[in-house]
Amino acid sequence: PSVPPLCPWVMKANFLGRLRTFDAHPKTLDDFRVKTFSGAAVSIVSGLFILFLFFSELSMYVSTETTDQLFVDTTRGEKLPINFNITFMHIPCALLSLDAMDVSGDHQLDVAHNVLKKRLTKEGQPVGAVSRETAVSKPEKEEEARMFDKLKEMEANKETYCGSCYGSEEVEGQCCNTCDAVRESYRKKGWAFNDPEKIEQCMKEGLSVDLDAQSGEGCLVFGTLQVNKVAGNFHFAPGKSFMHSHVHIHDLMTFGSKEFNVSHLIHKLSFGEDFPGSVHPLDDERRIMESTQGMFQYFLKVVPTVYQKLDGKTIHTNQYSVTEHFRGIRKDRGRNLPGVFFFYDLSPIMVQIRENRKSFPHFLTQLCAIIGGVFTVAGIIDSFIYSTSKIISKKIELGKFS
Repeated sequence: PSVPPLCPWVMKANFLGRLRTFDAHPKTLDDFRVKTFSGAAVSIVSGLFILFLFFSELSMYVSTETTDQLFVDTTRGEKLPINFNITFMHIPCALLSLDAMDVSGDHQLDVAHNVLKKRLTKEGQPVGAVSRETAVSKPEKEEEARMFDKLKEMEANKETYCGSCYGSEEVEGQCCNTCDAVRESYRKKGWAFNDPEKIEQCMKEGLSVDLDAQSGEGCLVFGTLQVNKVAGNFHFAPGKSFMHSHVHIHDLMTFGSKEFNVSHLIHKLSFGEDFPGSVHPLDDERRIMESTQGMFQYFLKVVPTVYQKLDGKTIHTNQYSVTEHFRGIRKDRGRNLPGVFFFYDLSPIMVQIRENRKSFPHFLTQLCAIIGGVFTVAGIIDSFIYSTSKIISKKIELGKFS
């Protein structure tokens, strides 16, 4: 006889019954579950601990972390930007000059492009407006105003004007129309330029007026200097600078035996654009001269740096380390120049800093690990407490617990 086919609902019930065998979490009846105060305490503590770990993991997920890699710097032909903001407490703006030079032979004398100067009182308060030059922009005194008008007149008649070189002419009929031209002519003759008050061009340009008006003042100088990406130095020093027989010279003859206090405060010094987490060792560093005259020397090691953000933006900049030295200057010996000198050298190694963030699947994995791990450990602790309490209770009943 043939076997009658099973009903569809019977086949479905058999399939569900077989499927139950794969349940890795078998359940017990409610009648066999025992709830205790110790279990409640463990559950509450484990729940709070899970919340703490969850928010900790969430904060790590939404935050960024950085990884560093080192490479050989293969870039070339680039410029090195130097950003500075420095206060000189005892050097007036009319006297302070900025020069830069490097091993390639490039010289920048008395840099004024992208460099601003701010006159300061003895107490450090600003005087007037920020200017790109050391000259007084709009004199207020009558005597200064007349000289300002003379300078304007000289500029208007510069095509016909021929200033005297005061006996330092190399050829007959040579013209020295500016104070710098007279100074250069004196230098070529080997003469000392120590009396600008008697030079018409210097009087018209207000050189003596500036020095007298700014006597006892300080100067805040800030801006950006573009130099070749090779070893070199830049410095702030008093006096007009020039080159003579391939030697860098500052003309201090005008000031006689005057001493220069180059005490300073470096508000900021950086090589390139700032990036998150960047540190500049010389920021907010103050140096006060203890001797009568001297030179501060900073030796910088510049490390090229590439910072890559999460949004794909790349910042090409530099970091640096620094050592420093102070050298006193004696009047009776030495040829050292009073000032603040920064000697920099480039590292052949480039640092690449990359921002990273954990992926969402990684966050979910960590979250599951936290919840599962805490519940597992909590279950073990609860079982241990429950078993121990039962054993102790039985011993108490039998009078064997002591």
